[in-house]
Parts: sequence; structure tokens; C-alpha cells
Amino acid sequence: MNLQPSKIRALGLCSGGLDSILAALVLRRQGIDVEWVTFETPFFSAQKASQAARITGIPLSIKNITASYLEMLKNPPCGYGQNMNPCMDCHALMFRHAGEIMKDKGFDFLFSGEVVGQRPMSQTKSSLRYVEKHSGFDGLILRPLCAKRLPETIPERKGLVKREVLLNISGRSRKPQIDLAIKFGITDYPAPGGGCLLTDKIFSVRLKDLFNHKETCSETELHLLKHGRHFRLNENIKIIVGRTQKDNENILKFYNPATDTMIKVKNFPGPITLIPHADNKEAIVTAASICAGYSKSKGTTPVDVSIKAPSGQEIIKVQEIPPSDVRHLMI
Repeated sequence: MNLQPSKIRALGLCSGGLDSILAALVLRRQGIDVEWVTFETPFFSAQKASQAARITGIPLSIKNITASYLEMLKNPPCGYGQNMNPCMDCHALMFRHAGEIMKDKGFDFLFSGEVVGQRPMSQTKSSLRYVEKHSGFDGLILRPLCAKRLPETIPERKGLVKREVLLNISGRSRKPQIDLAIKFGITDYPAPGGGCLLTDKIFSVRLKDLFNHKETCSETELHLLKHGRHFRLNENIKIIVGRTQKDNENILKFYNPATDTMIKVKNFPGPITLIPHADNKEAIVTAASICAGYSKSKGTTPVDVSIKAPSGQEIIKVQEIPPSDVRHLMI
């Protein structure tokens, strides 16, 4: 009885970008069975990765890692980038999670679309080495697009992967990847970058404020950082004021009537204003006045404002506070 050799299986991190796609296709061209995993938090989503899976037919698993990510994010050993982005520790954490899946599901090694020199801080040879050492899976992480510029990995030494047909791309130019995409017939892929909110200055300022004022925070609070204008009234109370109708709709998605207070000016178009985790009379009046200031009311007379608090509903009259008078409270 002839036993067929078992299929070589590789699990890749997928951001959904062109590099992720090409890394998987380079391995699949060798006959390796490739699958992807992508990770979700309130800071980045699986949307692009899901699109890449549809384009290529490569199986994709999606895993939420918010709890472990927050633990790392509050004190990343390598610190932050320009904003709140802990890129090297982020990658190490993702590979750590992927490695556990690799062990559980019987994959032979891990891979990613990283390219040496493409990003000056997080994709140098030393930073890629840091990620590998701190992932807990040293030697088992293959980067097919730049493998010839890096030391041999365990799967290469074992003959699971043919090193001679891996690539030696480096630097920030996208031309080699674009040429390779044409060879693979890949034309539909997103522009590079832009997927992580932790690289955004305004979002990072809001996140720092949240960390400074709360010992623990929920996913809902993190999602709310993406929407509206944020004002800190005092150490315990923050309000969120919508900018547009779409903003209002997004804020309402995360409104919890059991814990939050929602404010809306009656009879005039205007923003939704949310006070998370607060039912404080003085704060409600201030927030209502700020809400009125951003509405289309005339501003000369008090306006009716609808209040929905955990303690009940009411309508109060307030005099609007002009936006210029509360700019110093904006986060």
C-alpha cells in the first residue's frame, strides 16, 4: 500500500493588501496548501482581508484579539511610533496568536507579506528579527517576498519550501509587486497603508485621553473614538457630539440606554450628543447646551432639548453654548 506524502500547509497573516496576496500565491505556486488568518480589534478590521480571500479563493479565518491587544497597547515593550501605533509589538502579538492556531490546526509554518525596507521602522531586518524572537515561533516565520534577503527558516532547511524560487524584493518601490501581480493575474487590490487607526493623530489623542481617565475600557468605548467631536467636561465625564447625519447614526449604534445619556435638540436639526456612563444633572445641562450650540437653532432664546438618561426621560430648556466657547474642552 502506497501512502501519499502529507500536504505541506502554511498559515499566513493577511492584511488584505497586495503583499499579503502575493506572499500566499508565491507559496501556492510551489504546491503548498495556504490559508490565512486576520485579526480584528476596534483599531483595524478584517474588511480588506475578506476581499482578498474572495479574490484568491484562499480560506480565511477571522479572530478578535481586542483583550490581548489592549494589554499590549497600554505598555508596548518597543514603545509607539509617531502616534499610538506599536507596530513591532503588534506584529509579534499577531504572530503569537497565529502560531497557536498553527499548532492547533497542524500547519507546518507561518508566513506574511512583509518586505525588508518597505517601512523604515517596522520592516527593517532588525525589527523583523525582533518580531520573530518575541512571537514565540522563532524560525517558523517565512517572508516569501524577501526571503532571500533573510536567514534561512526552518521550513526552508527542512525542504518544505524551495528557497530558490522565493523572492528577494526590498525597499519601498512597489514596481516588483505590481509586475508580479500582473503575472498572477491579480488586478483588484487595495492601495497600500491606511488600515490602522493607531497611526491617526486625532484618534491617538482620544485614545490617550481614554487610557488616562479609565483603568479599563470596553470595545464600545474604543469604537466611539472614531465618531463625532469629543469633549472632556471633567475627570469623569466626556461627551460625544455628532458632526453629520452619518456620525449621528454611528454614535447611536453604540448607545447603551442602561448606562448612557443621549441628548437631542427638539424642533431644530442638529447633532446627537452622547454622555457615556454618566447620568449627572450638571453634566447633562452642560452637554445639552453644547449640543444646542451645534444645532441649527437661532441661539437667541432657550431651546427644548430631549434627554434620555438611565434614570428616565425629560425635556429641558437650555441656552446654547457657542462652539467657540467650548473649543478648549475638545479632545
